[in-house]
Amino acid sequence: MKLPENSLFGILMRRDWWVSALGALITFMVVQLFMPWGYALFATLPFTIITGMVAWKQYRVPSGARLERKLEAIRALPWEEFAHKLELAFKAEGYTVKPSKGIADFELEQLGYLTLVSARRWKVGRTGAEPIRELVEYGQKRQARQCRYVAAGEVTEQARAYAKEQGVVLIDGVDLVQRVGV
Repeated sequence: MKLPENSLFGILMRRDWWVSALGALITFMVVQLFMPWGYALFATLPFTIITGMVAWKQYRVPSGARLERKLEAIRALPWEEFAHKLELAFKAEGYTVKPSKGIADFELEQLGYLTLVSARRWKVGRTGAEPIRELVEYGQKRQARQCRYVAAGEVTEQARAYAKEQGVVLIDGVDLVQRVGV
């Protein structure tokens, strides 16, 4: 479910679970001052649902050491297996996936829109802005709606800033581990 970024619930989805739980408690206490407790309990329902969703999402996120072990396992995969796992993840998201020639490794299509994915340098220990810049230029030539860059190693702050500025989605860290499922 995609919530507007600046909505209350969109903001709560990006915070720790206890923030939503605190919102539920405060809502209950305030509404109970004016209405019966049953109505107050009902008023907390959206916060309670968000608390559960965020808690589940955070529970599934691997810790620092576990994350690093999983990223090492991903870097150890041969290209064919890694590419197959990525392809399955994109198909699960509803994309039609085709191999691409050139800078991108995959062409994703959904609702008539093209998304280019560059994943061939996933094993690199540290990624700078240059490969992302190349992907952006290629995406502009191909008139892609979006570009995604996959990295199992560190992405420099300069590269992250450039990607954000250009609207490139970085698939790394926890996001990569959850997609590839190693």
